[in-house]
Formats: sequence, structure tokens, C-alpha cells
Amino acid sequence: MTRERLYLFDTTLRDGAQTAGVDFTLQDKILVARLLDGLGVDYVEGGFPGANPTDTEFFSAPRTARARFTAFGMTRRAGRSASNDPGLQGVLRAEAQACCFVAKSWDFHVVEALGISLEENLEQIRETVEASVAAGRETMIDCEHFFDGFKANPSYALACLEAAINAGARWAVMCDTNGGTTVEEVATIVAQAASVVPGERLGIHAHDDMGLGVANSLAAVRAGARQIQGTLNGLGERCGNANLTTLIPTLKLKPEFAERFEIAVSDEALASLSQLSRSFDELLNRPANRYAPYVGVNAFATKAGIHASAILKNPRTYEHVPPESVGNRRRLLVSDQGGKSNLLAELARVGVEADRGDPRVDALLALVKEREAQGYAYEGADASFALLARRALGRVPDYFSVESFRVMVERRHNAVGELVTVSEAVVKVVVDGEPLITAAEGIGPVNALDLALRKDLGRYQPFITDLKLTDYKVRILNGGTEAITRVLIESTDGKGESWTTVGVSPNIIDASFEALVDSVTYKLFRAGAPAGASSLAEACGA
Repeated sequence: MTRERLYLFDTTLRDGAQTAGVDFTLQDKILVARLLDGLGVDYVEGGFPGANPTDTEFFSAPRTARARFTAFGMTRRAGRSASNDPGLQGVLRAEAQACCFVAKSWDFHVVEALGISLEENLEQIRETVEASVAAGRETMIDCEHFFDGFKANPSYALACLEAAINAGARWAVMCDTNGGTTVEEVATIVAQAASVVPGERLGIHAHDDMGLGVANSLAAVRAGARQIQGTLNGLGERCGNANLTTLIPTLKLKPEFAERFEIAVSDEALASLSQLSRSFDELLNRPANRYAPYVGVNAFATKAGIHASAILKNPRTYEHVPPESVGNRRRLLVSDQGGKSNLLAELARVGVEADRGDPRVDALLALVKEREAQGYAYEGADASFALLARRALGRVPDYFSVESFRVMVERRHNAVGELVTVSEAVVKVVVDGEPLITAAEGIGPVNALDLALRKDLGRYQPFITDLKLTDYKVRILNGGTEAITRVLIESTDGKGESWTTVGVSPNIIDASFEALVDSVTYKLFRAGAPAGASSLAEACGA
């Protein structure tokens, strides 16, 4: 059976750039365009050439190899011809294969915002499309506020679609600009639009102000639309746009859509989607959404023991798609809610062999639950869990021991009279029976402790030279100044491998130091550092 083609239009670099706190540099835009091109979207909308120097420079050269590089603009201004409109001509001069122009389709906006007649607005749409087509550009019109306009004046909203298509536009796109349209309304309105304009020339541009961006996009497809506009990770103004990172797997993996439609995203590209999503968040310097559908770290995480037991027998019991299909992985969380199945699965994942009947496994499970009750959270600290498990099973060498540490924070005036706060830490460790005392200053007490701990570990020093702390999180577990504090530290090394450790204490510095020690120990273990003299002596029965 021949499947219908659906087209994916990405507007991350234009509409997504309106996200609060997001500001793309030119290099950011070039990198994201390459990511999108490799993913398999059909259109990459890069911005508004002429609106700012970054977008103008971005459109000075083609930026995609497969996807159609698309410039955004506005229909010609009132009182000007298409040939005498600098904004329109700037868009047509851009190094773009396609042009997408925004037009008013709500009569209220035409009269109140533009201050022109309804017929003049239609004429602007027609002349803009004709000018773009004459310039050799694939052309589309984004009908802004289409659904609000339809509810106010159906015939006029539809006339805007018809004006674009009759003038030669490839696509007329229905925009839910305020994100306030329900799924049922979208389905009904798109079906009526498809009775006037061929569905294979209709697009949907949904916002997520009610959390319905994806649902409304799918409803539009069911009703006849064949282009979907959205952004990576749902980036966009206010609450964001329809999330392509959710839409793509749904279109590829759910039979209702996969058996009827095809998109240009390959199975191989789909399998890289989780990594692409997280890489994009890293580029934005923001934490990835752990709970994002399909690609979030917790999308296939199971905490309840009874669920984990069923998943180990057959993953389909609690997974709607295989996590590997989107480049994600299954996580059976070790916590006070989990049972032995969770524990064994996590032991296998971190490379620890254990037999279900081994009494040490039962003791480890009890220990995990006891420590979780104290405030530890191993579901987010794989490295600390791996060390805890290996210690319980007798498989972690004693590289070094900490005898003591001390931290001093002093606020004083420096030599030039400036008021500064200085942190100094002293750490005493024992390596191969030899005490080593180091001191360091840092920008804060935790930084000073980290520097002091890693300043001299004797023969282990070469194994930790590339160790770097990349994130530090603090969680207060109960109220008051005597509160229990949980600290999570994320570390990485020169190979790009990362891991997370946890520490818990009523004292934030003590909790931080516990996580620091675990981080260094885990690095030594991963690097294959030799056991300390005391461990070797114990192994030989001395």
C-alpha cells in the first residue's frame, strides 16, 4: 500500500529563538541547521534575513544539504508594492530555497492591528506570493491566528488560505498562534479547510499553551493537513511550539500514522534522536527535560518493583515502544520503592555480576532502602550506586582513606582594600600507609575541598589529572537550619565520560565532600588504577 507523504517543517531557529533565555549565535545556528539536516526534516526555517545582523549573515550562504533552507518574512507592507518593499526584497535576496511569509487571517487583527481593509490584506497575500514565486522560491504563507480567525469569521479565514494557494503558494499553513484551540476544534476546522484547499497543500503550526501542541498537530494530520511545523524539544514563545522530538517518533512508530504516512526521517536518524535532543539542550546550556516523552532520561525509567519484574520478563508489559528505537535506554531504578528485580537489573547495567540467590544481594537491597530513607537517591547517582554495590560485594579496592578535612571561610579586605571572601581547605589522606596533607584555596568551600583532595593522591595522581566537576546540585530534604542536605555532583573526564555521585549529611560541606570522594574513587576504578598496598595485603591473606 502506498503511503502518503508528510512534510516536517522545523522553525527552531526562528520561532524557537523567541524562547525566553535563548539567544542563538551565528555558530549556534549553523550547528543546529546541520543537526536538523541530518535528522531528516524537510524544511529548516533559519530566521528573518534583514531583521538582525545574525540572521542576515546566516542567510549569506546555503546552510543545509538536503532540507530546504527557508527564510521567514512578512507580506508586503500596506501602501507599498512588492518590488518597493525593502523587507520583502531582503527575504527574496537571501540564499534560501524557500520563503515563508506570515499573514493576518483574523479579521479583527486585519482591521485593528494593520488598520487596512479585509480585501487589501488578501491583496497583500496574493502579491507577496506572486513576487516570491517569480523569484524562483518555493513559497508558503503562515496564516497567523487562523483558528481564532475562523471562529470569528470562517469565510474570511478560508479566503486567506485560498488567496495564497491561488497565487501559487506551495503551502498555506494554519497557525494556532495563541495556542488556545482544543483538539476537537482543530479537527473540525482543518477538515473544513481541506474541503476548500487541497490537504496536500495545508500545514499546521501549533503552540503549546494548553499542552496540546502535539495533539493538535496530529489532529490536523488526521483531518487532512500534510505539513507539520514545530521545533526541537518544543522550543518557542511562551509555552513553546509543537515538539518535533515527540511528533517524529509518534509518526514513525505508531501504526495509526506509520502505516498510512511516511516522513523523511530514517530509522537510523530516529535511533539518534535522544542524543540529538540532549546535545541541543547542551548547546543551549540548559538541563535536559528528564521527563520528556521518548527522549527524556526518565521516559523508560521504572521504579516500582512489580513493574520491573514484569519488564524483565517482557518489556512490552510497561513500554509502549522499544527505548532503543529512539536511542534511549531502559532504566530500572534502585530505590526504596524497588525490589530485587530492579536491583539485579541495575547491577547488570553497571557491570556487576551477581546471583539472585547470593545473600549479599539481599543485604545490599536492605542497605539501599535504608540509605534511601536517610536521604540518598541512587536513581540519579549511578556512580555512587556502583561503588556501594561493589563494596557490598567486596569488589572495590581501597585506593586511599580520608583521615580528616578542614574548611575555613574568611571575609576580609585584600591588599587593595576590596572586601573579599576566601575559602581554604586542608585535607589529610592516607595512600599506601603514607599520610599526605594538602591545602588549597578556592572560590568557595566546595571548590577548595575539591582542589585540595585532588592536589596530591600520590601514585594515583596521574589517573585523575583529567577529572573535572561539571555540575553541583543541592537539595534540602526537610525544613529548618538543621535540615538534611543531599548533594549531587556530576563529573567528567578527558574521554567525555560522565558520572554522578551523591552525599547526604546535615552539614552541606560534609555531604559535598562525601560526593567528591565517591567521584574520585569511581574515576580511579574506571581508569583501572591498581589497588593500594593495604588492599593487596588483604587479598594475599597477610
